[in-house]
Formats: sequence, C-alpha cells, structure tokens
Amino acid sequence: MSSPSNSNPQNTNAYATLLTRPSYLAGTVILAYTLHKHSPTTPLIIFYTPSTLPQNCISALGTESQYSNCVLRPVSHLKVPTPTSGEDSRKNSSKLIAERFADTWTKLRVFEAYDMKEKFEKICFLDSDMLIRRDPSPIVFSTPLPGEDWTLATHVCVCNLDSDPWAPADWKRENCAYTGLTHPSCVENPPPVSSTPPTHALFNSGCFVFQPSPALADKVMRTFESTPPETLSWYLFPDQDFLNQVFKGKWRALPYTVNALKTWRYWHKEMWRDGEVRVCHFIVDKPWAAELPEDQSVGVGYKGRDGVTHRWWWDQFRNWDDERRGEGIGKKELEELLNTVWSFTACGNGRDELKAIGSQAQGFAENRGKNGSKGEEKKEDDKQEVQNTRSDEAPHHGNDNDPSIIDEPFGPVLRPRMLGERGHGPVVRFPVSDKSKEG
Repeated sequence: MSSPSNSNPQNTNAYATLLTRPSYLAGTVILAYTLHKHSPTTPLIIFYTPSTLPQNCISALGTESQYSNCVLRPVSHLKVPTPTSGEDSRKNSSKLIAERFADTWTKLRVFEAYDMKEKFEKICFLDSDMLIRRDPSPIVFSTPLPGEDWTLATHVCVCNLDSDPWAPADWKRENCAYTGLTHPSCVENPPPVSSTPPTHALFNSGCFVFQPSPALADKVMRTFESTPPETLSWYLFPDQDFLNQVFKGKWRALPYTVNALKTWRYWHKEMWRDGEVRVCHFIVDKPWAAELPEDQSVGVGYKGRDGVTHRWWWDQFRNWDDERRGEGIGKKELEELLNTVWSFTACGNGRDELKAIGSQAQGFAENRGKNGSKGEEKKEDDKQEVQNTRSDEAPHHGNDNDPSIIDEPFGPVLRPRMLGERGHGPVVRFPVSDKSKEG
C-alpha cells in the first residue's frame, strides 16, 4: 500500500507526459502509478490542458499526484498556425490527416519545462498510453547525450506487416532497424542510427530524453513557426515527424525495452522477451477502451493479438484500484478519484469519450495514398468528408484571442465525421451494462 509521496527526495531527473482529453485519464493515472512503483523518487510532470479537461479530471490528477509523485503543469494548446493566405483562412487551417492527432502538437510544450520552479537536468517524455513494468531510469538517464541539442529515443518500426495503405513505400520489414535483432544482445545494444537505409534514421516520439534549456525550447519553437502550416498539417505522425526534423542527425538510440510497442511481441519475436520490457507502449487500441473477455481465446486489440499485453494493463489498473480503495476509507477525494477514473474506461458512464481513440479513429489509414500522397480514387470522398467536418455545425477549433487554445467541448469531436473515419480497425463493442465499479 502506498502513501502520499510529497516527502520523496528531489530527483535531478524527471519524466513527463501530456493529458489533453478525458479519454486518456485512465492511461495517465496508470502510467503515474506504475512509474512510481518502479522509480519512486523520480517525479512525473503531467502537462495538461485546462481548456479541454473537465474539472473532475483535473481534481483526479491532483489527488493522484499526492500518491504517485507527480507535478502538475497546466498549459495551453499548441496547434498548427492558420495560413495567412487563401480565400478563407479558417477553411485552409489544419488538415490533420487524423483527428486523433489534433492534440499532439501540444506535446512540444514539454520543452518549456526549463522555466519550472523545479529544475531538472534531464527529462524523459513518455506517452500516456504506456505502462511501466520495470524501472527505465537506469537506461534513459544513464545514457549520455552527446550535446545539449540532442535527444535519446528508440527507432521507428517500419515493418508495416498489416500493409496499411498510408505507409510510405519504403516501410517494409527489410528496412526496419529491428529486423535481425535477437535476444539477448538487443537488450543492451540498440541498432545504430544510420541514413542507410533512410528508415534507420527515424525515431519514435513516444519516448524521448532531452536536457531542458531556453536554447532548445527556442530552437523547437522557431522550427515550428518557420515550417509552412501546410507541411505541418500533412505530416503522417505530426509531432514525431516534426521532432525528427528538429533532431535530424542529433539523436542517439535507446534499447527497445524502454519503448516496447505491444505489436513487437508478435512482429519481432526474436527480439522480444516479456521479462525484459521496461515500458510497454499501447499503440492503436488502448486497453482501457474495452473490457477483457473472460474467455482468453477471444481476440483482444486491433488484430486480436493483444490479450497478454492488455491484461498487463488491466492487472495494474485493478492493483491501483485496490490500493486507492484501501487508502480511501472515509476520504472523499479518493472516492472521487476512483469514480472519475473508472468512468473514463470501458466500464464507466463516460465511455463515449473513448470512441475516438484507438483503431476507431485511425483516420489516416484510407485518407492517404502511398508515399504520403492522396490516392486519386479517394479524392472525392475526402473532399466531401472535409466539407462535412468543416460544416457550420462543427466545433470551432481555435480562439480569436489565442489561436493556441481550442475552445471546443470536453473530449474528442465525434461528429461531424472525422477525416477518414472509416479507419482500418474493428470497432470496439462496449458492454451494454453501465457498471462503473462500486466499492
């Protein structure tokens, strides 16, 4: 059983994550909980956007921070600037190929951590759809950075074994940096960063380490502001493609174990070992968005192959629930924490928020042709979808006084149809009953 962690000694390093929507609250809380379990003296900075989070979610973060050594940092949204030319700047603004990526630019706010009251030598950013299984600190904070404007990260996997149509032509198994890696040598020896083939020079932005400084923050923002909005808007993976631009030739590889995509368990069997995974990354379908079937032979996740890893997450969620219930006898704030977090899982009454995450919102899958260009056969469909998305009924993304703030209702925009809403994954079927967990 844990206890409020305000008494933990100050660490010179920190982790960071971002929360912009209630649909990722459960993921963020379990990231914090499992990180504190394995690295209790290393704080987690949670960057969050008050404009798109209801107060009960912010209160839940505040309560959990007392037990999981978190530092809360409110920030405004960062979005692609509106073009100054064209018939209608509103119509020509962000054309994100997938609505699920609408908030990813706000991840760049993490570089503003240099001006926090708490000062840290290194910060490791982790996406909020991650689970800590072993302490990653000995790797991410002990690996030296060659320079103040460098970063540490893991390679992008470009196998594309599902033959997704949006993938560039060179995304093939033979061009993946992880192809050929075997256990145990891969645990301590990541593949080298190389421009041959070009895919070996790409990193995944789900986990990256940097030294916070005004100079680095300025470099990131100057690059963002000087890159044409049209270019930013059509990145396949917005923040990831952008950060690869910022740190081109200036990143060093980390072992796969600190950013182990769940699909690698069956895509890279020669490399993967359950016991070696320090950080599991739940790409596409999120564990909390669907209850686990009692019959373990029933498929789980995007392709029905994620039952083991999704059970890892649910096991920790129930451990967290048990601990907080044990500590929360007679404590109203802990009861509210539990109720709020449970409500934004597949078991809760806020599960409608979850319909725009995971494979249900793989908006880019059929919305882009090979090599990142639109397929000719899709143009008319896409044109109509853009018109639908930008109808007068659509929420206003942006604020006349501060374009970085999105003044839309809490949660993801579900209607009008998102670009490419057809996606390429199965729709998660939620249970009919509305059984938020009771004490």
